[in-house]
Amino acid sequence: MIEILYALIPVFLVIALGASLRRLSFPGDDFWPLLDRVTYFILFPSLLVHSLVAADFSNIPVPNMAAALFAGLITMSLLMISLRPLISGPMGQSGPAFTSIFQGATRWNSFVALAASFSLFGTEGLALAAVGIGVLVPTVNVLCVFILMRYAGDDPASFRMLARLLVRNPLVLACATGIFLNASGIGLWEPILTGVDILGRAALALGLLAVGAGLDLSRFSSQRMPIALTTSLRLILMPLLMAGWCWVFDVDGIARMVAILCGAVPGATASYVLARQLGGDAPLMASLITASTLTAIVTMPTIIWLLG
Repeated sequence: MIEILYALIPVFLVIALGASLRRLSFPGDDFWPLLDRVTYFILFPSLLVHSLVAADFSNIPVPNMAAALFAGLITMSLLMISLRPLISGPMGQSGPAFTSIFQGATRWNSFVALAASFSLFGTEGLALAAVGIGVLVPTVNVLCVFILMRYAGDDPASFRMLARLLVRNPLVLACATGIFLNASGIGLWEPILTGVDILGRAALALGLLAVGAGLDLSRFSSQRMPIALTTSLRLILMPLLMAGWCWVFDVDGIARMVAILCGAVPGATASYVLARQLGGDAPLMASLITASTLTAIVTMPTIIWLLG
């Protein structure tokens, strides 16, 4: 347990630093949206490409791990849809609020997953977390866009819109590129691979700072019930689902722990942008992201210790 805490504490200290810098207005409010764009479109994709190109997957059950991750996400999504009458009925949440609760329970913060996987398991953990991104990012984007279009407004999601969002997603493109270059044996010219590695190393620190800068504590008191439900689903049930599906698909070792870790991380900050663009409850989404990030300080090491 102590070793797990020591590996994860630096991750959350960097998040706390980002939150402190934002509260101090340093280096300025205009900085953080620009940092988000640079990290999302350049640094983070570079990290994924390098991790996947340089990884040795010969002794890793990648298909089984991918299947377990996919099954865990689909199980949670079906559960959320089955809970919609409860959320919109006794809990009194609107359609847009349901879409934010859905995103809060299903989407995961890949910045935290990559940083925590690297802290706990080194380069092998980083590569396996990149595999998780390759499986979960396209799937969860399709699911969340569909749910937002179905329940936040009157128009159903179009396949053209879903396809356009996916083919433009830099994380999806980076995973596809890295997997192709690795599987085909083409690889990358060493100087280019080194340059991509330099860019990727910046992604972990800057991504965590951005997570901290996005925390919002202003609306907790009026949203206790949806926050409690979503945080419990995201941080407790999701890693248990991942562990269960790993058992079904015979995934063990570091691959199993990284799959559980992908389930145990807090909600994704990108959820707020999607909620704002497609008619979800953006203020509620911000509160859900903040609550899951703060609660994960306790739940992540506990879950990894219990299931490890």
